[in-house]
Amino acid sequence: MVAAVDQTADWGVQQIWSWRGYSCHWRVTGPAGAPPLLLLHGFGASSSHWRRTAPRLAERGWRVYSLDLLGFGASEQPARPISNGLWGYQVCAFLRQVVQQPAVLIGNSLGGLTALTAAVLQPKWVDAVVAAPLPDPALLNPVPRTMARWKRRWMRRLLRIILRLLPLELLVPLISRTSLLKMGLQGAYFNSVAGDRDLLKLIARPAQRPTAARALRGMCFGMALRAQASTAPALLVALQRPLLLIWGCEDRFVPLSIGESIRHQHPHIDLVALEGCGHCPHDEVPERFIDVLLPWLDRNLGDIRPAGDNQRR
Repeated sequence: MVAAVDQTADWGVQQIWSWRGYSCHWRVTGPAGAPPLLLLHGFGASSSHWRRTAPRLAERGWRVYSLDLLGFGASEQPARPISNGLWGYQVCAFLRQVVQQPAVLIGNSLGGLTALTAAVLQPKWVDAVVAAPLPDPALLNPVPRTMARWKRRWMRRLLRIILRLLPLELLVPLISRTSLLKMGLQGAYFNSVAGDRDLLKLIARPAQRPTAARALRGMCFGMALRAQASTAPALLVALQRPLLLIWGCEDRFVPLSIGESIRHQHPHIDLVALEGCGHCPHDEVPERFIDVLLPWLDRNLGDIRPAGDNQRR
């Protein structure tokens, strides 16, 4: 039954939620009243990217939500600075207004950073965090705690000039319609995705919207100028919830060595490396991803496990 669902990105009941005047797309599947999981996609993706994981988790008895972060998927693509801080607040508001109870946050790549951010911003709404993997340039090149005002103003002006000069309105649609997109997608996977039309569509369609370039410009600006407190190193120190890192051994975008470095600096954090997959373990090896995820949730949050989940495994 699940294998048939695996072939489509059109999973769950889809709805629109308004946040701060922005239209946000989300979806849900699984039994009503069951413990909630909130799945957060990576850069350039959307809730559709959980096509192979969400149905399986719903079958295990979980109430599975997924949200298109602002600027991605079918959510609005605003012309404003956007960073993981803003996405974190979006997730917290979604938990309060839509889910209406604390949930486990599970994020792929940028979604993992967003999940971590939300857990630090409002920990009472988050039971645990799973990042698969956790990317942030600050893990390699830490952002200084403070910066002189003149330097920050100079960086802001310079960045505005650079982003205005970049012809993103031409580049983004062009890339989404050429083999460059396929090449980029293949870089995120260890196994071939040549015949995966659903994957290509779920990445290409949002990039072909007329507002995609302005949203990307806002993301570049917001992420480049975010405060040190919004970077992964600072968030990891502030986190008060259990954290599991799931890493593909063949991840070419964010090497496993980064995860090992995080684990070395924070021994209480769990790290599991999955062989035979790259940057998107939830989509490339969904069964093994879930086989790691659910026992970890049992050990850390056994009291919220769905009734009968042991029998489903």
